[in-house]
Amino acid sequence: MAIFGLFGEKAAAQDAAIEAAALRSDRFRQQREADWQRLEAIVARMESGRFRKLFRRRIVAVAALLLALMTLAALFAGPLSGLDPNETAVSQRLARPSAMHWLGTDELGRDLFARIAFGGRTSLAIAALTALGAVLAGGLIGLLAGFIHRLDAPLMRLVDAMMSFPDILLAIALVGILGPSMLNVVLALVLVYTPRVARVVRASALVVREMPFIEAARAVGVGTPRILWRHMLPNLVSPLTVQGTFIFAYAILAEAALSFLGVGVPPEIPTWGTMVAGSQQYAHQALWIVLFPGLAIVVTALSLQLLGDGVRDLLDPRLRRSM
Repeated sequence: MAIFGLFGEKAAAQDAAIEAAALRSDRFRQQREADWQRLEAIVARMESGRFRKLFRRRIVAVAALLLALMTLAALFAGPLSGLDPNETAVSQRLARPSAMHWLGTDELGRDLFARIAFGGRTSLAIAALTALGAVLAGGLIGLLAGFIHRLDAPLMRLVDAMMSFPDILLAIALVGILGPSMLNVVLALVLVYTPRVARVVRASALVVREMPFIEAARAVGVGTPRILWRHMLPNLVSPLTVQGTFIFAYAILAEAALSFLGVGVPPEIPTWGTMVAGSQQYAHQALWIVLFPGLAIVVTALSLQLLGDGVRDLLDPRLRRSM
């Protein structure tokens, strides 16, 4: 009986030790989470002042203003023009810019300002959906490849295979297979630009994975999904944001190129690319019918590139001091 009592006391002591260790572990985890929340609050206060610095650069402020104007024109195209972009008036074909037609008319007498405004809605929608899809898909692939060792090699070989094809040729092939439509153009461009995002995010994830706070999270028993969502992903927002702005600009140019080559959206849907493609044979008679849609493409893409450069400089610690 004494032996059983001794074993019972030892078992009780072990249970008490386990409960005490678990309690200390819970307290440690709660303290670390509280410290992490305080650190996040400090960083948030620091970040709030960064975006004011972004627009102190005149070139970035001008780019943001031009982009906002193009977006507003696309969103409120109807009230601004008061015209149907597909309404024809053969008697006014190739009319010069005037008070009635601010940017002139095309070969069918359609108001060019209305078509550029309505076409901008389609072009910007395609570019925005492409950037969003590429950032989400590429971010997920890069995050998994950078954090989970066994997924790194197969995912990166797939990315390498996709990047071995020129962007525009791959997009033409995909749209040719899927068929010309707005949705298929978006899907094709997402597949084209996803590998770029995945590469950049994987490189950043490999660095973040080796940081002490990731090791601490593993040590206290935090699961992989929580580490990816709570600790890895917030530290990858900067490269994702920069890549999103650049892909937005690339997608506008790619959509215009696909429409110009006749493999983009159907011709009856006005986009900046279809306007340039459909009117190029009349450019020697009325230069404005290709000049103004081309300027819309160049101004929007250039504004996005400049804005992306500003965001990159803002978020990169090595370049932040020069701002």
